[in-house]
Amino acid sequence: MPPAKTSYVCLPCRASYKQPYLGDHARLCPRCAKPMIHVGSAFAAPRRRDTQGWRVLSVLLHAGVRFHKSCCGGPGYRPRTLHEVRERMRYARTTGEPFAQALVRRELHMRRDRSPRS
Repeated sequence: MPPAKTSYVCLPCRASYKQPYLGDHARLCPRCAKPMIHVGSAFAAPRRRDTQGWRVLSVLLHAGVRFHKSCCGGPGYRPRTLHEVRERMRYARTTGEPFAQALVRRELHMRRDRSPRS
């Protein structure tokens, strides 16, 4: 049986490639030859011209968030806009929750009197 396909991303090129998963073997981008980031099999790339989408993706990947399938078939909630990312950053600062964990939180429960202004 062939290895399962998974996605790899090159942030500088704004490119995504589905390739067989071969463990921690480093993959190089075919366009720029820089190392690609393994993002998981449940990943859907933004369009190349979607600057905001790629900025959000960059924040997620640098925080360690990936797009692996869960028991229900998808990776779970991931923010799609810079506004959603900023909300979660504010939530993490206010509550002390780790940034990567706050990024994948669907609901934010902040008290109004403690929410900081940015």
